[in-house]
Amino acid sequence: MRSTGPVIRVAILADTHGSLDARVEALVAESDLAVHGGDIGNAGVLERLRPRQGRVIAVSGNNDSPGKWPPEQRYLLDNLREQEGLELPGGKLAIIHGHQIAARNRHERLRRRFPHARAIVYGHSHRLIADRDHEPWVLNPGAAGRARTFGGPSCMVLDAAEHRWELRIERFQSLKRQG
Repeated sequence: MRSTGPVIRVAILADTHGSLDARVEALVAESDLAVHGGDIGNAGVLERLRPRQGRVIAVSGNNDSPGKWPPEQRYLLDNLREQEGLELPGGKLAIIHGHQIAARNRHERLRRRFPHARAIVYGHSHRLIADRDHEPWVLNPGAAGRARTFGGPSCMVLDAAEHRWELRIERFQSLKRQG
């Protein structure tokens, strides 16, 4: 059954650590909005995220600190919050990096922290996970750059409609480095 009303396509990524895979970048360009779950790494990553509506929602990760960003870009860190919420057709998407939550029972803890969300996006572990057994869903898009991708750069694409959310997982092969 097709949903009536608007469908918003959201590209979900995290843990770029200063390097954005071009294939992930292309998926963002085909999406209405982009969500980055932290550990961005530098302003260049955010500049390359160009969804159709132009809106990028990003949170700070444990590596998004002044000492780890280029000096001339550190002012951008002032605009990054620890968590964000995004209202979408059919519910709310909560976004947090995840380093603030203990690894043991992390999904349960996230669900308790954001009980009114339809889905929760987090990063930090670099592990691609789509836990849709209970609501809210708990989604970790894995790493969208080169650092610790555990099988290749990855991201998720969420199509959010009032009565139905559909999630697509994208994992790409790691590219061989030349030289």
